[in-house]
Amino acid sequence: MGVDISDIVIRHETKLSNFSGSLVSVDAFNVIYQFLSSIRQNDGSPLTDLNGNVTSHLSGVFYRTISLMNEGIKPVYVFDGKPSPLKQRTISERRLLKEKAKINLEEAIQKGDVERIAALRRSINYITSDIVDECKTLLGYMGVPFVQAISEGEAQASYMSSVNIVQGVISQDYDCLLFGARRVLRNFTLYGRRRISSRNIYVSINPEYLELEETLNSLKISREQLIDIAILTGTDFNEGLPRVGAKTALSLIRKNGSLENVLKIKNETIPNLNDIRELFLHPPAVENIDINFKEPEREKVMQYLCDTHNFSMDRISKSLDDLQLQYNKGRQANLDTFFMS
Repeated sequence: MGVDISDIVIRHETKLSNFSGSLVSVDAFNVIYQFLSSIRQNDGSPLTDLNGNVTSHLSGVFYRTISLMNEGIKPVYVFDGKPSPLKQRTISERRLLKEKAKINLEEAIQKGDVERIAALRRSINYITSDIVDECKTLLGYMGVPFVQAISEGEAQASYMSSVNIVQGVISQDYDCLLFGARRVLRNFTLYGRRRISSRNIYVSINPEYLELEETLNSLKISREQLIDIAILTGTDFNEGLPRVGAKTALSLIRKNGSLENVLKIKNETIPNLNDIRELFLHPPAVENIDINFKEPEREKVMQYLCDTHNFSMDRISKSLDDLQLQYNKGRQANLDTFFMS
């Protein structure tokens, strides 16, 4: 869900190839939700193996990761830890929305509304502990590193960008800017021509990037003020003020100087305000991170995806050839750097 400050941030359409040679952190839960929602059968049901186990997430992690690496982009996945207590309202709201969607799905099935059935099925996604473990297992066999966050995965991924461990964060959420990510890469794992079931139309989704410093300079505000603007509109950790979007919030901050002044004038309060600010400015994060890409364990990947989950042996084998090639290129580049130093 995240915060919606899309109306005031500067976005640039780009190509994956423009970021060749970049090490990037990936907000794992964010992209796994994408995979679970978008990698579906025609009736909206997720991909499954012969035993009925969902495999959409495995398909996404495997193929999209290799697509990134074929473009010269090295991904480091970051998984959520324990959610902040401040997020309980959002978690409860999301759970309620899914329960309502399940009720609506039953009604659509009874009516035989094929379009609505498919749309509702795509909206009901759960990232279970099994799904997380399966993604980590697959990444381990692929030789792709991952980080276990203390709390919010996007906060950890953004921290890695803020201290120059990585050159960008792959995530759909603008929250990463609030957490200090210098560069956010959107639509990097989901792009191309996509169908919007609810409207029965197709749209083109293109990769784009956002630069924190560019947005701050353009708006003539500080990161602290950007956080206050987001708080006014509503974040995962608080409800925003009624009828206040990003442009209105920006105007209010500019006119009144501070969030406290805005709240005083509007006779509003925001519970845990300072805690929310502190969470964005100084999120709990793992600081000592060892990032190593290892040689893919071909037989283990084949056994895991093909024998256990019934993926196509030919497709997996060809993709593993690509993965091995990228590993060899990376190893050779490291050797070249070593001998030139």
